[in-house]
Amino acid sequence: MTEADAQRFALEWAESWNSHDLERILSHYSEDVEVTSPLMETVLGPGQVSVRGKQALRAYWGSVFDRYPDLRFVLFRAYAGFNSLVLHYQSVQGLVAAECMEFDDHGAIRRVLAHYALGADPAAA
Repeated sequence: MTEADAQRFALEWAESWNSHDLERILSHYSEDVEVTSPLMETVLGPGQVSVRGKQALRAYWGSVFDRYPDLRFVLFRAYAGFNSLVLHYQSVQGLVAAECMEFDDHGAIRRVLAHYALGADPAAA
């Protein structure tokens, strides 16, 4: 993935999230995608930090939009890798996030590992 590809994808990804159009969002993901996020526990319950499959993801993200109707992402930067991408952005409730995304051979996201800055910014010290 080139830097230009990463930037194009990142902008479309953020725009799709900000549109709240689930089908547009899900179009970026493979049918057997696995998403892992520490924030999933707030919706799914204690210890539930992963969702597998596009259908399960549709249900999960639908409940996220119900819970956070004003959800809006602000993209800071995209980092290109080999069949992977890291997106650094402002997420739900103003949390700063970094998501590592792995792509399949067809260019669809097959795995996501989400990370959140939960404490003070060490760079600000």
